[in-house]
Amino acid sequence: MAIQIIFNVLIAIMWMFLSESYTVLSFFIGLFIGMGLLFFLRRFVPDIFYVIRLYRIAKLNMIFLRELILSSVSIVALAYKPKLDIEPGIFALPIELKSSWEIALLGNLISLTPGTLSVAVADDNSKIYIHAMDLPDVEASITEIKETFEKAIMEVTR
Repeated sequence: MAIQIIFNVLIAIMWMFLSESYTVLSFFIGLFIGMGLLFFLRRFVPDIFYVIRLYRIAKLNMIFLRELILSSVSIVALAYKPKLDIEPGIFALPIELKSSWEIALLGNLISLTPGTLSVAVADDNSKIYIHAMDLPDVEASITEIKETFEKAIMEVTR
């Protein structure tokens, strides 16, 4: 991905020199020309087209922001209830992620979401143990994390 971005910026700079116009508009025209070249030559580049990966990174960020807002509202609602009727618990989340970078990212996203905390990773990297402030249904929590965070991380990294 980094090579594609560098190639695209170099094409934009070359476009600026060839057109003898050193403006921001000229740079962006060259950037779009470079994107077009990379798109049409993508069968010769072994990695995925970098614009698709940038879209998937933005999608992961939006998923995290959505979960952050929803869980923050949920935690505030729990905190302001007259009677605190929560069911805290720890559960094991089986994961399909392989690299330590992917597992660390998932653990950080879980810990940054209010109401959940990643406690530990199994020795064989097959499970993450998570503490949840309110855990009425373990299977629903596992499904939600797998369908949001884990799926988006796999889209970005693979």
